[in-house]
Order: sequence, then C-alpha cells, then structure tokens
Amino acid sequence: MLAKALTCAVVGLEGAIVQVEVDIAQGLPYFGIVGLPDVAVQEARERVRAAIKNTGCFFPMKRITVNLAPADLKKEGPAYDLPIAVGILVAVGQIPPVGEQQLFLGELSLDGALRHTNGILPMVSLARDKGIDTVYVPMADAPEAALVEGMHVYPVCTLAELVNHLRGDGAIREYVPNWDLLDEGTEFASDMSDVRGQEHVKRALEVAASGGHNLLMTGPPGAGKTLLARCVPSILPRMTGDESLEVTKIYSVSGMLPSETPLMVQRPFRAPHHTISNAGLVGGGRWPRPGEITLAHRGVLFLDELPEFGQHVLEVMRQPIEDGIVTISRAQGTVSFPAKFMLIGAMNPCPCGYYGDSVKECTCSDMMVSRYQKRLSGPLLDRIDIHVDVPRVQYEKLADNRAGEASAQVRARVEAARQLQRERFKGTKVLCNAEMGPGEVRELCKVDLAAQSLLKAAMNQLHLSARGFHRVLKLARTIADLAGSDLIAAAHVAEAVQYRPRGRG
Repeated sequence: MLAKALTCAVVGLEGAIVQVEVDIAQGLPYFGIVGLPDVAVQEARERVRAAIKNTGCFFPMKRITVNLAPADLKKEGPAYDLPIAVGILVAVGQIPPVGEQQLFLGELSLDGALRHTNGILPMVSLARDKGIDTVYVPMADAPEAALVEGMHVYPVCTLAELVNHLRGDGAIREYVPNWDLLDEGTEFASDMSDVRGQEHVKRALEVAASGGHNLLMTGPPGAGKTLLARCVPSILPRMTGDESLEVTKIYSVSGMLPSETPLMVQRPFRAPHHTISNAGLVGGGRWPRPGEITLAHRGVLFLDELPEFGQHVLEVMRQPIEDGIVTISRAQGTVSFPAKFMLIGAMNPCPCGYYGDSVKECTCSDMMVSRYQKRLSGPLLDRIDIHVDVPRVQYEKLADNRAGEASAQVRARVEAARQLQRERFKGTKVLCNAEMGPGEVRELCKVDLAAQSLLKAAMNQLHLSARGFHRVLKLARTIADLAGSDLIAAAHVAEAVQYRPRGRG
C-alpha cells in the first residue's frame, strides 16, 4: 500500500516542501530511505522502528521503501522522523490517511516522545505560503511555530498522542500563544552610566547606533574600549516586527534560539575570538551554515583586538559590509545569508599598546608600529565610517562617584533619529542611513553652501575615495537627524569629517 505525508526541508534560511512517500510491499523485511538523505535521515529507520513499537502500534515486517521527494534536494537532520512514522502507520491502516493541508515536523526518541527540531520558523512560514494551514510540531517548538500567523499549530508530546488524535480517540488542543510573554526585557549587561570619562567616544557610539554605522576604536589597554562596545546594545533601538522575524529565523536554523524565547526581541551582539576561521565568520561548510556575521544580522558584530584576526578572515568581510549579504557557493549549489550588521572594532595602536600614550612610553620601533597597523588594509578601513581614539582615563574621572548619562536617555535620542529614518525610507528596503545607496545619498543628503565648501576641502585634504565621500555624507545625515535638522549643515559635515582616519603611525 502507498501512503503520503508532507514535511519540510531547510535550504539556507528558507524552507522547501518535501513529500514523504511510503510503499509497503510483500517480501523479505527491509526498511530503506531514498531521496538523497544524509546520515541523520538514514538513522531515522531505527528511531522510527523503535518509536512505533514502544508506542504500542504494529510495525510491519515487510519490504518498506520511503521516498523523500523531490529526490534531487539534499535531506538532512532528524525532522523527518515524524512524517516517516505517520506514513508507515497510514500505509498499514493503523491511522486514516492524512490530507495535503497537514504538515508533520519532529524528531522521535526511542520511546515515541518528540524532541526539539531546528528551523521550525522558516519551515512553517513556507507551509503557509504554499497554502498549508495545519502543522504538527513538538511541544517545545509550538511557541516558535505560532509566530506564523494564520496557521493551526498542534503541539505533540508523543507519537501515541498523535495517533489517538488522528484516529479521533483524543484530540490535541490547538496551541494558543501568549504574546504577553514576548515583552522585551530592560536589563542589559552594561550601561553607559558605568563608563567614566570618554565623552567623545560615547558621542561617536550614539551617532553610530543612530545610523547603523561601523566604528573602530583605537587606544591603549585598559582605556575602556571593550566596556564601551558592550554598552552598545543598551542604546540600540528596539527591533521592528519584521526585523525580529528575520533574526529569529536565523537563530532557529542555527539551533541557537533560546528555549524560553520563541521570538528574538533584543538585537544580537556577537563577539567572536580572533582565532575564528573564515567559515566561522562568514559561514560555510559542506552544507553552508550561517556564520558570525549572519548571526549578528540587525545587531552588532564586535571584533576585539582587530589586528589579531587573520588577514584573510578580515578581507572576506569587505563584500558583506558593503552589500549586506554573503553568498556561499558550493558544488551542490549557492546559498545566500543576510549580513546587515553594525561592525564595532577595537584595537591597540601598536604591539605593546602604548604608542602615543601620554603616560607610558611605547617600546615598539617605528617599523613594528607600521607593520602592526598595516594588518588592516586600506579598503577595509575605508568601509568603517567612524574612527575614534580612546585615550587613557585620568584618576579624577575614575574617582568621580557621580553617575554619567544612562543608556536609556541615549537610547531615546537614538530612537527619535531612527524614527525619522523609518519615515524617510518608507516603502523601500532601506532601514537606516548606513544602508543608503548612491541614489538615496544623492536624493536625501542635501547640504547647504557652507557644508559644500567644507566637503570640497575635506576631499582635497583627506584624499577621500568616492566611497569615503558617500560615507561622510551618510554620517552627516545621521548627525543632522540627531539634531532634528532636515538640511545637512556645515557643523554636521565637520563632525562627520573628523571621524575619518587621519593616517597610520
């Protein structure tokens, strides 16, 4: 007898409908799975056999062939356990046939219980787009599946419970989400009020957060660069609904979605170690998986001790920084991942860390300083909008017990600037000033006469490239937004220009 059930595969960050076809014929006992399955799918034979028997159902000792169609799509992971078990039970007549409006997802344990499965959100989203309205998922994944509007989500604890539900002996109650649990928490690991001094750096971070600009901090050890970077999430604006779903989909596919948080509501903050590989940073593998730059999508990628990262590792970021997307090509196909992140780097000015320090003398030669700073290429530095020095903090500021400005106050100004940008870019795919292309810069970055003169002088003196010129304009647009100005004035351009790098060594 032939039986069919629908499930889903994940390709990159998107889903693909898979039809599970089960044929049971006479002959010697055999259980085979075809349709380009990986090892985890092949091992489903043992899990499904044990789960069906331990559930109290009959497992046929006949020739069982399972086909996962389309056959040219690679199938990986244990999410096919449940639909294969359902197909077998339908084929032997233990449960009635299932319709084409029902989708089954889940990994089976040997006793028939369902375990968490990665990638539930993109798979359920695709099911809705394909006209499927009912999905059966593990109990642990029901809150994530319910994020997709218009779907009937049934949380399944065990295979026996699903069998009784399909037979009509005991109905599984449809999952009803409690959206009140998704309110964003207000606690952050670090707050701007914890930082003493460094007022100009705080201002630079506020500008960067307001427009989504990249930033590089340079200073001696212990000046507060890492603490300042870890304060950035506390001043970033809250994600919109679409941004939350984008980030949640990435973390769902990666298996990093917190069990108690079905929806990511706080912007990601990723801080990989400098020993990370190319594949770990941009994504990769035989079957590509998202890397750190994709996990930082719509959030912050913090690279501490930037020159210590491998030169090739840093150079592969140049295209994602510019385009906001990373494309990974393999012999089996091409996968694209989103990578619109805010890059924050921190570095020492030299190997010993004290070049230019007002107190401690640098022990490095000029050649050592030059070689150290040249680990960062010019094209990479040109893609960083804000370069700021972080000097040593004096005793008087460290001993001052007065609290500085809290992150909540800075965040309010950042939110106001972002709201102006949302209204400005309504109806487009651009969400902040840093994402503007040349066309948007030409149309939306209007400057007055004094600002034009200043821009011309900056181009001649700093030898700005065309990219650098546009980045100065985008940065000036953000500074004008913070000031509530429609027109970019000379003061806004002056501040933007002083954030450009002045040279090395």
